[in-house]
Amino acid sequence: MTAGALAISAVLVAGGCSSSKDSEKPAAPKAVSQTEIDAAMNTPTTLDFWTWVPIQDEIKLFEQKYPKIKVNVINNADASQQYVKLRAALKARKGVPDVAQIGYDRLPSFTQTKSLLDLTSYGAANLKSQYVESIWSQVEQNGGVWAIPQDSGPLGTLYRSDIFKKAGVETPKTWADFVTAAQEIKSKTGAYVTNLPGNDMPQLLAYFSQAGASPFSYDGKQTVGVNVDSAIPQKVVGYWQDLISKGLVSTDPDFTDAWYQGLSRGKYASWLAAAWGPVFLQGTAKNTSGKWSVATLPQWEAGQNVSANWGGSSDAVMAGSQHPIQAYMLAKFINGDPASTLKLANDQFLFPTTKSTLADPKFTDEKAPFYGGQQVNKLFAGVSGTVAQNQQWLPFMDYANSAYDETLGKAISDHADLKAALTAWQKKLVDYAKQQGFTVK
Repeated sequence: MTAGALAISAVLVAGGCSSSKDSEKPAAPKAVSQTEIDAAMNTPTTLDFWTWVPIQDEIKLFEQKYPKIKVNVINNADASQQYVKLRAALKARKGVPDVAQIGYDRLPSFTQTKSLLDLTSYGAANLKSQYVESIWSQVEQNGGVWAIPQDSGPLGTLYRSDIFKKAGVETPKTWADFVTAAQEIKSKTGAYVTNLPGNDMPQLLAYFSQAGASPFSYDGKQTVGVNVDSAIPQKVVGYWQDLISKGLVSTDPDFTDAWYQGLSRGKYASWLAAAWGPVFLQGTAKNTSGKWSVATLPQWEAGQNVSANWGGSSDAVMAGSQHPIQAYMLAKFINGDPASTLKLANDQFLFPTTKSTLADPKFTDEKAPFYGGQQVNKLFAGVSGTVAQNQQWLPFMDYANSAYDETLGKAISDHADLKAALTAWQKKLVDYAKQQGFTVK
């Protein structure tokens, strides 16, 4: 489940310093031929695959196509548990899987330690046209292809149509409209227009992205960019500061019992959620079935059509795999074969990353009774193509998250000065990066 990918790992990545020799660009590896691939896929092999998704049906499809290859699936409870175990195995150089599910935001922390296999020589770059551009840019970084996209989280608006109707407001087209709606909803229904949690850095980073910000960057070697305290993030937090100070937006921690109850009891008139949110909400607030609708995200300027991504993961081949060809073919099949990707979408509720599945009527045409019969998948499939291609990540996102919790996240929860907290977060990140041997730009 993508929400699990938002959990935080307490294990930090080792230092970022590299020698001048390490910084030299190595010779490009020889491309693997189709003959080599055919031979490998006809050689009896067992692969270890670590994931937090119940993916056995997709594995069966793979094993049916390649009967000489057997896959041993190890399911971990969630992303944070898997990252801890994976880093421990890498450190011990023992028990490392051939393929591992890794969130997009964590990929740089594994490429920085040279733990992932560059899939370019295996033909991965040729898959680019099959995937949504903004998501492919998450796995193709610094001259390499480090994983195959599995799922994504384009951002939209889930809203209580009954509360909006009672307040006499339309679905907000712009963030200015959102403020107007917030005022009417509060005065006429007592509900908050939405909730801004202080414990969810990925959601706020998605808001930054939609507004046009790229607060992080990493060159794959020893240089990182940290620009959280810049003009666009300042504008975004200033916007939310105004709503919070006027009592129009709540700041409850999300994915907690109180937050679930708030969704069920109409405390929040909307949830600005990723594409994995609609199914999650159906299970969380069953008593509100038929009262919700889905729309695109409000825009900063009228006429714009820009979204952002919140969450999502990929399947990466570990650099130490003794069966790199078979491991690559497993990641490629699961996340590229039409039957497999449709199962991931319809059975595991992972939002698709391939253009073919996003256009498949078996996925898009389903009408959701919980949302008044809307074709929710079709709406988010359209949103997927509008996601800004500006999200990059630091090789120490674990620390970035904990530093966020201590600064900006705390300020949101405490209704304190968000711009000052943004400055404090920037300083923590820069200081930490330098301590770890990175050059900061």
